[in-house]
Amino acid sequence: MNEAGYESGNADVTTGRVLPWLQDTDLVGAWALWEVAYRDLVVLDAANRVVLVYNLTEHNLGDGANYAELKALLVDAASP
Repeated sequence: MNEAGYESGNADVTTGRVLPWLQDTDLVGAWALWEVAYRDLVVLDAANRVVLVYNLTEHNLGDGANYAELKALLVDAASP
């Protein structure tokens, strides 16, 4: 989720990609409601409930172990 006030680079982040990109606004205030931090990856279920939060600064995906851990968490979150 991108924090309100930091949307200037959204076009660069989303061009040519198919992953969803959530842009918070001052009106919604999801950043505060969800208590997220910079570079948090938030995974939601079909009812928009938070399943997991994985910080990409603390868990650099360039590290194979972190990549494998996140992949396993995503597969688990997608499993019924």
